[in-house]
Amino acid sequence: MNENTLETIELELAVIIRRTTSITTRNKLGNLDRSAYLLLQRIVSRGSAGVKTLADEFQLDISTVSRQAAALEQKGYVYRIQDLQDGRFHTYEITELGKKEWAEAKQARIGRVSELLQKWTEEEKETFGRLLKKYNQAFFE
Repeated sequence: MNENTLETIELELAVIIRRTTSITTRNKLGNLDRSAYLLLQRIVSRGSAGVKTLADEFQLDISTVSRQAAALEQKGYVYRIQDLQDGRFHTYEITELGKKEWAEAKQARIGRVSELLQKWTEEEKETFGRLLKKYNQAFFE
C-alpha cells in the first residue's frame, strides 16, 4: 500500500472521529451516550454478560466497564443476575426501560446516518458498511 493511501485513510479516520464526537456531543442522539448505547447493544444482541466479558469484547479495563454498567443499573436500564456457581460474580441483563431507551437511540442514530448518506447509491452504502465492518474486525486479528 502506498504512503499517500495510508495518509488519506489516517486523516479521514481522524476527521470522522472528530466530527462524530462533535455531533453527538452537540446534538445528543437519544438519551444514551456512546458507551451506554454500545453496552446495551451488546446485551440486546448477544444476551446477558458479565463485566469481564464486556471489558474483553470492548477492549476496555474492567473498572471502566464496571463504572459504565453501574451507571446503567442506577438508571434502571440493566439489572444484575447473581452467578449461582460463584456468588461473587454476576451478569447484566437489560430491562424493559433499557430496551426502550436503546431502541429510541438506535432509531435516532440510524436517522442521522440516513441523512448523511441520502445522496449515496445503495452500492456505495453497502460497500462502506462492509469495509467499516472489516476495519473494525481487524482490531481483533
